[in-house]
Amino acid sequence: MTERLESVKAAILSAFCLALMFSFTTFANNQLFAKSFLGIEPLEQKQLRIDFLGSHWWISAGIAAFSGFLFGITYRYIIRTNNNQQLKSGGIMAFGLVRGLAQVDVGIRYTSNIVPLVVVAGESILWFGLAALILDLFMQLGWIQRFESN
Repeated sequence: MTERLESVKAAILSAFCLALMFSFTTFANNQLFAKSFLGIEPLEQKQLRIDFLGSHWWISAGIAAFSGFLFGITYRYIIRTNNNQQLKSGGIMAFGLVRGLAQVDVGIRYTSNIVPLVVVAGESILWFGLAALILDLFMQLGWIQRFESN
């Protein structure tokens, strides 16, 4: 039961991190970057733009949080008690690429400009990387225990 509780703690922390990063990057894309950089102007189109705090935003934020929840559980089991950087980066890239490439697959139907889609895919990798960093920090502080493998 203790292992399950630690996994839930990791999952909730990771879900919070991804929801927070989703909010930050959505705001930055819609309010700052789309108006400043030439290659990202298709984010202004209704198909790719997420209205901040609109119904589409809540659904997307929920999906990001749920992805973070699953990542937190999985990441704790991936890294266990060893410090294998390849396992850590592999877990981050697996989650980040699956989410990012799915968005590219859907987005390519709405625009021929690949730049905003690459930005969105890169953001997914960044989100999971930051969640992993926060999880590692909490594990080093002892607030979340590493999974003990037998």
